[in-house]
Amino acid sequence: MRFGVVTFPGSNCDHDAYHVVKRVAQQDVQFLWHKDTDLSGIDAIVLPGGFSYGDSLRCGAIARFSPIMESIRAFADAGGPVIGICNGFQVLTEAGLLPGALLRNQGLTFICEDQHLAVANGHLPWTSLCPEGLVAPIAHHDGCYFADEETLARLEGEGRVAFRYADRDGNVTPEANPNGSLNNIAGITNERGNVLGMMPHPERNAETELGDASGAWVFRSVVRAFLNGEVGR
Repeated sequence: MRFGVVTFPGSNCDHDAYHVVKRVAQQDVQFLWHKDTDLSGIDAIVLPGGFSYGDSLRCGAIARFSPIMESIRAFADAGGPVIGICNGFQVLTEAGLLPGALLRNQGLTFICEDQHLAVANGHLPWTSLCPEGLVAPIAHHDGCYFADEETLARLEGEGRVAFRYADRDGNVTPEANPNGSLNNIAGITNERGNVLGMMPHPERNAETELGDASGAWVFRSVVRAFLNGEVGR
């Protein structure tokens, strides 16, 4: 399986994602510049964290116009797996590949800390191998997930919430919500489940030197789904 990690001006987690795919998940990987449009030979896309275009105008608002995004849209529409992490999640919502928006954190401060997550749906291409709970650091100022009531009801009813903010014991409580996201939502998918957006950084806890390495299972899950023919173009 060959991954493509997109680099926008301002990306700062692209090398982290590359390392985890290459060294931990042990898959082929290459960098994709935001002006690239040819995705031939690519089986999965990673939109990494960072501050694309310096978060000018609004997080992800300019990156969604990068030339590569039209190719990524076609890739996703054909069933190709795409993950947007932190700023990548913001880009996916701005591009309309995922519903809702990421608003300013409820406390109006930048948050950088380890975060416990509960897996809300363990039957998605990105979660099938994940334990019931993960630890994935967060580092964002605009991570409060918001959607209108109809959209939120669809996400919940269709099992498209992938992760929720939880406490150490896996309880999804208001106290465990770091940014005010509706329903403690930390990650969602599109209708087909091949596109995942999540604010926490699984690539920052994918090796035991960094913690419990549970973030690696997000990447291993999609590899398994691809090899089993459950996802892919």
